[in-house]
Amino acid sequence: MESKELMNYYEQGIEEGRLTKDRSHNIEFITSIKYIEEYLKPSDKILEIGAGTGIYSLYFANKGHEVEAIELMECHIDIFEKNIKDNMNINVRQGNALDLSMYEDNSFDITLVLGPLYHLYTDEDNKKAVSEAIRVTKKGGYIFIAYLTHGSIILNWGLKKGNLLKIPNTFDKNYRSLNEPQEIFSSFYVDEFEKMMTEFNCEYVNNVATDGISNFVREYINDLSDEEFAIWLDYHLKTCERKDIQGYSSHMLYICRK
Repeated sequence: MESKELMNYYEQGIEEGRLTKDRSHNIEFITSIKYIEEYLKPSDKILEIGAGTGIYSLYFANKGHEVEAIELMECHIDIFEKNIKDNMNINVRQGNALDLSMYEDNSFDITLVLGPLYHLYTDEDNKKAVSEAIRVTKKGGYIFIAYLTHGSIILNWGLKKGNLLKIPNTFDKNYRSLNEPQEIFSSFYVDEFEKMMTEFNCEYVNNVATDGISNFVREYINDLSDEEFAIWLDYHLKTCERKDIQGYSSHMLYICRK
């Protein structure tokens, strides 16, 4: 079910256009697409869990892939459906990442989980969502799981948005988020997420910082010339796998193979 907190947050229209509204936001989309397409074959069938307003599903459907999309928020589904073209082989339904019982085991070549773990608040729910995503993926298929980092929330919400005095109520003494529903978002340490994933029967492929520090230097990135932006993007793409600088990336993308 949609929680009151999530409804209030997303009904403001925050998600629509988030990844395309400027260059700094677009880096997350560009990076995610780059890594997904490294493992995507022309005949692959895709499932996106927590599809939002559909930017990824629509992108791949427009390229000829068969896409199934699950989204929790009705307000997102309404926007998503309006952007589907007649030539797209895509099906959208309301659903929850914790229950994919509408799909049989080993149904999809590529499974995208690019949002649900932002809003799951217990270890049990995180593991259930991951388990379901792996279950419906074919043997040899790839699962892409996005998550947020503790450090990015400290910098963005705490420092940039003036909430440092609230940190003691939302983080523990080691600055690990308490991951409570009223705070909307939940997060991980990078090594903590990788450790959790060792509990599943899947092969580690990669763990990528999809936007790096872009969230904290937006004004600089958005003021770059085309030539300057090309250099920054090249730098980002060539360093986004470096463990030593991933901890402050707002968005991470864990890739594994079933």
